[in-house]
Amino acid sequence: MAHIHRTAVAKVNVGAGFAYVDDYRNVPDWMFGVTRFEPVGSQTHGLGATFEATMQLGPKALNSRVRITEWEQDRLIRLESVDGISNGSTWRFSPTPDGNTELSVDFDYTLPGGLLGKALAKIVEPIVGTAIAHTEATLRARTEALAEDPRGS
Repeated sequence: MAHIHRTAVAKVNVGAGFAYVDDYRNVPDWMFGVTRFEPVGSQTHGLGATFEATMQLGPKALNSRVRITEWEQDRLIRLESVDGISNGSTWRFSPTPDGNTELSVDFDYTLPGGLLGKALAKIVEPIVGTAIAHTEATLRARTEALAEDPRGS
C-alpha cells in the first residue's frame, strides 16, 4: 500500500473550509483528475454517504465507489473505496492560532496484482504525488477565494 501525507495552511476559517470540502458538488473543482463525483442515493454528506467517482489519470479513466467512513463536523472527513481501486483519503481541519485552517490530507491506495496492477502502476505511480500536491494547492486557493468573496463570484 502506498501512502502520501500533505499539510498546508489556508487563509479561511475551519467552518468555511470544511463546508467547501463537505459539499460533494465542489469535488471536481478541486480534486485532481476527478471528472465525476455523484451521490448514490439521497444522502449527500456525513457518515455513510456514498459516491460514484471517475478520475481521469492520463489516458485511463478509473471508476470507483467511495463511502464516508468517518465524519466529524469541522474536523474530519474520511473516504474509502468500496468498489474499484482500493483507496482512502482522510481530510483533517484544525484551527490555527491566527484563525486560519491547517488542512491535512492522508491518501493511501493499493493497486491490484498481476498484469493489470503492473499496467496501472506505470500510469498511476508517477503522478500520484503531483496530483495530491495539486489537489491541496487548488483546495487551498478555492477556499481562500471563497473566504474573500462568499458569493463565489
